[in-house]
Amino acid sequence: MKFLSSVLFLAAVAEVSAADSGAKERPSLKNAIYKNAKAPVDDRVADLLSRMTLEEKTSQLVQGDVRNWMNETDNSFNRTGLEWSTRFRGGSFYVGIAVPQTWISEATRKAQEYIQKHTYLGIPALVQTEAIHGFLAINATIFNSPIAQACSWNPSLVEEMARVIAKESLALGVNQVFAPLADLSRELRFGRVEETYGEDGFLVGEMAHAYVVGIQDGGVSAMVKHFAAFGSPEQGLNVGPKRAIIDGGAFSIMTAYHSYDGVPAVADPHLLTDILRDEWNYKYFTMTDAGASDRLCQAFKMCRADPIDKEAIVNFILPAGGDVEMGGGSYSFEKIPDFVKSGLISIEMVDTAVARVLKAKFELGLFENPFPGLGADKTQTTIHTAPHIALAQKLDEESIVLLENHENVLPLSKTASIAVIGPMAHGFMNYGDYVVFNSSKRGVTPLDGLKAASEGKVTYAQGCERWSTSESGFPAAVAAAEAADVAVVIVGTWSRDQNELWQGLNATTGEHVDVDTLDLVGAQEALVRAIVATGKPTVVVFSSGKPITAPWISEEAAALVQQFYPSEQGGAALANVLLGDVNPSGKLSVSFPRNVGSLPIYYDFLNSGHDAAPDVGTAYENGTLAFGHQYVLGDPRPLYEFGYGLSYSSFAYSGVSVDKKNVTATDTVTVSVTVKNTSRREGSEVVQLYVKDLVASVVVPNIQLKGFEKVALKAGESKKVQIKVKMQNLGVWNARMKYVVEAGEFLFLVGASSSDFRGNATVTLK
Repeated sequence: MKFLSSVLFLAAVAEVSAADSGAKERPSLKNAIYKNAKAPVDDRVADLLSRMTLEEKTSQLVQGDVRNWMNETDNSFNRTGLEWSTRFRGGSFYVGIAVPQTWISEATRKAQEYIQKHTYLGIPALVQTEAIHGFLAINATIFNSPIAQACSWNPSLVEEMARVIAKESLALGVNQVFAPLADLSRELRFGRVEETYGEDGFLVGEMAHAYVVGIQDGGVSAMVKHFAAFGSPEQGLNVGPKRAIIDGGAFSIMTAYHSYDGVPAVADPHLLTDILRDEWNYKYFTMTDAGASDRLCQAFKMCRADPIDKEAIVNFILPAGGDVEMGGGSYSFEKIPDFVKSGLISIEMVDTAVARVLKAKFELGLFENPFPGLGADKTQTTIHTAPHIALAQKLDEESIVLLENHENVLPLSKTASIAVIGPMAHGFMNYGDYVVFNSSKRGVTPLDGLKAASEGKVTYAQGCERWSTSESGFPAAVAAAEAADVAVVIVGTWSRDQNELWQGLNATTGEHVDVDTLDLVGAQEALVRAIVATGKPTVVVFSSGKPITAPWISEEAAALVQQFYPSEQGGAALANVLLGDVNPSGKLSVSFPRNVGSLPIYYDFLNSGHDAAPDVGTAYENGTLAFGHQYVLGDPRPLYEFGYGLSYSSFAYSGVSVDKKNVTATDTVTVSVTVKNTSRREGSEVVQLYVKDLVASVVVPNIQLKGFEKVALKAGESKKVQIKVKMQNLGVWNARMKYVVEAGEFLFLVGASSSDFRGNATVTLK
């Protein structure tokens, strides 16, 4: 977003000056209801709305940008730009840019003070940025990516993380974040898998809900994205957004870029009105994604694109139930006053959208505290503090998934000599997208972590560049492995920070970075083969934003560990797991296919979608071919299923039972199971509850996750775990698209993954 020309700014100054002059003639606000913090919110909204001009209302529906008055190169202040932005794009402004913290804080303070002192109504702005795994600001705490967070299966940690993000955001005056992301990773070739909480609607819902509760309890508004069914090519809507939006009480929603059944989500009346407003009774506002409104003309070809048909865009979005237009496009909503005056759009429609924005602002407490930012001398005690960094490491540790551990090679001896090898081992931090510019230059790499935690000799060889097919570094890597007791080889995918990602630099995951294979890129797989061939125990670590397909590694490597994009303490977290200071407890939030041809691979496929016992074929490493039919030379089943993950401990399940065998649709069933740690070391197990609707009037998923609990157990300890399930949540959308809870039998399955069941019980609904 660029600064306006000086001519436009001079014109804006004249308009603003005229407006200020006119403001003196407007009624006194001394006893205005909207200024009374004790008045009911709806009364405050109605009072304020009644006092607003059409132009003031429109300004609340268009996003501004801090760069309209803050020069991101030298921090010079452009008063004209602030006046203009406040008048025409005053409802909110974006601050997610890589400049010193004090610049953001000062620019935000100036904006909020200007609004209070120099506008008639003094409506505070929403100050916005990204925050899916940390406040997007220089030197804020970086947590691991959401796909990793979900592998912790620990919503309480995600809620705690969100509270930290809220605290760090408020320190600079930021009061709204574009998070959480409640999409499903059903399509693994999609670039944004790393931003999701995985493939399952229930798990996504619990994680997104925890984030919303944490961030909003901390005084910052969540904006749940992307509504709806973004990244989900099959089975329609997922329940994740509703759990976050309605149960979490999110103050805003970001609509999605895509279309569904031929209707763009940004202008879908069925989604935005019939479902969101009428069925869910949502009271707050929606906002388009960046540039999404222009896509109606440019991508979907529903209106003229050159010049952009602003009238058509507004007439598609506002009547459908869309409320606010984000920047990054043509700012069609700025023309709303013209369209109201011409009769194209009704003032009632505008009032509805504005009221939703005002309701969120009042409930967030912005009118009582427009700028909660701290002084420059205090941010160091609030942002990137030791407790915040420790939390990032803890969440990372709980998110690491142990996939293979042949002959219990892990944990490694602390005195062993270790050769750390691979392009993801050192030299940069392999973060996911949505981190601030140059973030990859700070953090604890795997090599850093192992050097700090190990008592033995630790050497390093890169082996290859992540983006190259050159094997020139192999000899040094092989020599390092041969000289060590064990090799730790770290390979995977990579993304980019928010500046690099849009500069055309190479990446294999991230927003707008999609792939047609899930194999390792360049020389990485050959490097793993070379190290395995040395005969030294080889621990392979996938550092990635999505599953990787290399089934032979699962068989040939001594151990295989999955660390989805890490936190800034990622190397320390990984070292603690590899050396046994932390017992791995992560479980996969997404299934791993054997190859890209097996997609989609999610566990909750519709009945009849997969053969229960497929006739699989195999192409062996030695060249032998064993032919089958599903598939001819492959296996449609996942290599690692959703919910899978090993531990250094072992756990036994017993006594699965339900408190009710016969129920009604209004009942809640409590499922009980006793879990025992049968090993000699303390560990945590994620107890998972799946439900199978044995007979339904429509085709339903074969099983669905409906509850889980992470339980810590000392060596030899047993605990009784109880998980509650509301029968109302086991309904289906019937052939008439009505949600009904049907009579019949439901099989409750308890286990350690979506295919490792340890006990079951049947409940009959009358």
